[in-house]
Parts: sequence; C-alpha cells; structure tokens
Amino acid sequence: MSTNLRRQLVRIEPAGTARHYTQDHHRVTAVPLTIRRRQNRKVLIPPSESGSALAAGGLDAPMIKTLGKAFYWLKQLDSGKYSTIADLARSQGLERGWVAEMLRMTLLAPDIIEMIIAGEQPRYLNLHALRGRADFEWPRDWQAQRELLADLSNSSG
Repeated sequence: MSTNLRRQLVRIEPAGTARHYTQDHHRVTAVPLTIRRRQNRKVLIPPSESGSALAAGGLDAPMIKTLGKAFYWLKQLDSGKYSTIADLARSQGLERGWVAEMLRMTLLAPDIIEMIIAGEQPRYLNLHALRGRADFEWPRDWQAQRELLADLSNSSG
C-alpha cells in the first residue's frame, strides 16, 4: 500500500487559539487554521471547536479564511516565489486588484486579528470594510486602527 507523500505534506492542523510572539523584532501572529487538500486545491478550514465563537454565531468564517489566504500569499511574496502581486494573481487565476485588496488585511494590528479569529470583532468590521469599500478609510497604522475601532464603537453604541 503506497501513501501519497504530497497529500501528507499539505495537511497542516494546528490546534488551539490564535497566539502571537516576537521574532527578530517582528510580531508574529499564528492563526489556528486547518489547510486540507480537496482534489486539486487547498481549502482553509477555520477552527470548529464546540465551545468556539463559531458555535455562538460570532465567528466570521469567510473573513478568517480570507485572512489565512492573505497571510499565505504574503509569505509567498516575501519568500520570492512570486516577485509581484501581478505574478501572484496570475498564478491564482485572480485579478490583481482583488489580490491587493486581500493583502491589505495583512496590515491589521495583531490584536485586531486575534479579535476576528475569536469572533469578537464589531459587526461593522467585515470584509467589505477591510477591503476599503466602506464609508470610512481603514488606516495602516496599528494605533490608528485601534482608535478608529473605538470611535466607530462609540458612535454606533
């Protein structure tokens, strides 16, 4: 009986909650996603523990999957596998502008990413807003992002 080594290498199943640490003066956030191969494509599966925010209805699975894709694509760009967003988009069969919008999510503050993964983000913090299509502009600066969240929370609540 032969085993498919390629299939075994693709299966990544970290457990637990999002965590962060500092490495070489960079803050790293680990996102607990499962990557599985289904036929000829990879599928990102968010955590599905019975006690998670998913069971409570607060988890935004499409946003978590998009976050996972964005960080995966950023890693491919950083490693030199693709030299430009256009090359990456072409390899994925996607439009360059859409890939750039998704990559914008990698600029989120780590604590905001953790909030999204835990399903604790405010209702107005969604893919539409993070892709730059809301009535407000999402800042790149982490402190400005936190301040915008606080301002929006105060005005909506």
